[in-house]
Amino acid sequence: MWFPPACEEGSKGLVQSGVLIDKTTIMTKAPDHQNPAKSPKPASITAVARHAGVSIATVSRIMNGIVNKSSPATQLRVKAAVEELGYRPVTHGQSLRRGESRVVSIHAVNLANPTMAAIAASAETALREAGYTMVLCDTHDQPDLQDTTLLDMRAHLVRGYVLLGTIDSAQLAQFQNHREALLYVNRRPHGATSTPDDFVGIDNKAAGAAVATYFKQRGLHHCGLIHGALHSPATSDRVDGYTGTLSETGQGLNPRHIFAGQGLNHLQIGYDGITDLLQKGALPDALFCSSDLIAYGAHRKLSELGIQVPRDIVLMGFDDNPLNDWIAPWLNSVSVPYPKFGQAIVTGLEAIWNRGDRGAQILPFTIVERA
Repeated sequence: MWFPPACEEGSKGLVQSGVLIDKTTIMTKAPDHQNPAKSPKPASITAVARHAGVSIATVSRIMNGIVNKSSPATQLRVKAAVEELGYRPVTHGQSLRRGESRVVSIHAVNLANPTMAAIAASAETALREAGYTMVLCDTHDQPDLQDTTLLDMRAHLVRGYVLLGTIDSAQLAQFQNHREALLYVNRRPHGATSTPDDFVGIDNKAAGAAVATYFKQRGLHHCGLIHGALHSPATSDRVDGYTGTLSETGQGLNPRHIFAGQGLNHLQIGYDGITDLLQKGALPDALFCSSDLIAYGAHRKLSELGIQVPRDIVLMGFDDNPLNDWIAPWLNSVSVPYPKFGQAIVTGLEAIWNRGDRGAQILPFTIVERA
C-alpha cells in the first residue's frame, strides 16, 4: 500500500520536505506500479451470478444453503462459478444484521502443554467441518491477558467463547453475568460447586480416585504425589480424588511424599519435585504426577540419580500424550480422549446458541498401563 511522504502540519497547510503544500492539493494518486486499482480484486457475487447465468438472489440462496428453490443443475453451475472465480462471501455485514457470526474463539491457558494443543486441533477440525472458523488465543494462565482476549474477541463479533481452562478475572465474571455464550472445557469454572451444564471434559476427581485404586490393587502402599498449581480446578479435582481415595482405603498420604509446584513449566515441577521428595526422606513406591509433563521431568531427575523406573518406583502420569508409546514406555498414564473433544465442543456450542437441551458432556477416561 502506498502512503504520501512524511508531512508536518503548518499554519497554512502541510510541509513536505520543506515545501509548503496546500491541504487541497495533496497528491493522493499512487505510483502506477503500486496503484491499488491495478491489484486483482476478489470476485463479487455479481460476477458469480453473471458467470453462472443466474440472478444474484439465486447465488445468495445457494451460498446460504437454501436449495429448494433451484434445480440441482443450477446449484452445480453456481458452485462451479464460485470455485472458478474464487468467490468468498463477505459475512461481516450479515453477522451484524443477524447478531451472529461463524467465528468461534478458543482461549487456552497454556498452548505449550501438548494436551491444550491436542484439544485445540480437535476443535478446529470439528468447527471447520460444521462451517465455523476458529480463532486461537493463549492466555498464559494470566487474568489480565484472559480479559484482554475476551474483549478482543467480543469486538470481532465472535459467536462463542470456548474456555480451554479458565482463571478468575474481572471480565470473565462480566461475561458470565451477561450470559455470553461461554463453553468450559477441561476445567470447570472457579467457584462452581458442581459440574456446570456448559462443560466438556472428563471427571477429573474420579480419574484421581482411579489412580489411587490402581496403586492399591497392585500392592503399592507407599504412594506419593507431585502436582501443579491448585488454582486449576482440574488439578485440584485430580488431587482431591487421589488423596481422598487413599485415605478411605486406610493408606493415607505421607506429607513428606507430596510436592506442590507452581508456574506453567510442568517439566521443571517434576524435576524439582523429585529433589524435594529426596530431601524429605525416602522415595515412595508409586508416584502420581498430575500431568505427563510433570512425569517426564520426574523421570529425568530419577535417571540422573540412577533410580530406575519402574523397577525402583512406578510413575503414573495424566493425559497420555500420543508420544508416550514412542518416548515413555516406562510411563503409565490416565488417558483422556482428546480427539473426541472437537465434536463435543461443537455440540455444546450449538446447544447454547439454540437454547436447546443442555447438559455437561463427561467424556470417558482409561488408565493405560505400560510399566
